[in-house]
Amino acid sequence: MDFEDGRSQSPAQLYYQWHGPAGDGPPLLLVHGGGSTIETNWGALIPELARDRRLLAVELQGHGRTPTGSGPASFERSADDVAGLLAELGTGAVQVLGFSNGGQVALQLAMRHPALIARLIVASAPFQRDGMIDGFWDGLASGEFGDMPDAYREADALVSGDPAHAERMFVLDRDLMLTGFQDFPGEGVAAIAAPTLIVAGDQDVIRRDHAVALADLIPGARLLIVPGGHGDYLGEVFATGEDLAPLRRTLPMLTDFLDDVF
Repeated sequence: MDFEDGRSQSPAQLYYQWHGPAGDGPPLLLVHGGGSTIETNWGALIPELARDRRLLAVELQGHGRTPTGSGPASFERSADDVAGLLAELGTGAVQVLGFSNGGQVALQLAMRHPALIARLIVASAPFQRDGMIDGFWDGLASGEFGDMPDAYREADALVSGDPAHAERMFVLDRDLMLTGFQDFPGEGVAAIAAPTLIVAGDQDVIRRDHAVALADLIPGARLLIVPGGHGDYLGEVFATGEDLAPLRRTLPMLTDFLDDVF
């Protein structure tokens, strides 16, 4: 992927990449999920969108080329880190696509910094703890670093240059979900004013009725349930393998929403 990259000057030192041609419209901010880098989450999606759309991809605290920093991760902290980066870059309002943990960051960004959000896509992200399928929490609590897919470990080591970085990332993300994730306040979610699309797979780790509940809570939000699992419809590397058919089926609907076609 051809890109311009940089790092925020704030204490968070968020790593970011620009892709695609500059234009008059708002750029699309891509916020990855847990355990991910820009490449593992968006490596298939970026070439599809960057032909005619300006993209800004970030790596959150402790992921890829962004340092772990001090203190625990939180969705609120990450949203504020991203808001600081947008202010530093002078982007103005952006469109946002957040996947999984990145979708939770995107929701917090819309609640805490509403002026920065032009359009919002929340993909496969819970806003309450009971939104996960049965067995998710027990599986996460008993999980160990050795259970982390090789695709994530190898990708993180490749870009961070530190083989130990991936284990710190694993612990950061596990603790974020097990202890840092509390139900988002319903009144805060209901106050989101940006045009919003909620997306989930019909075989996702997010319950379908939870995606419906989130779409019902945000005024005017649209809902898209697609055939697929946790991220294959976005080309996420572990969910997809080499099969990009789910991405290519779903992408036109995402771009139609971003372009205000529906």
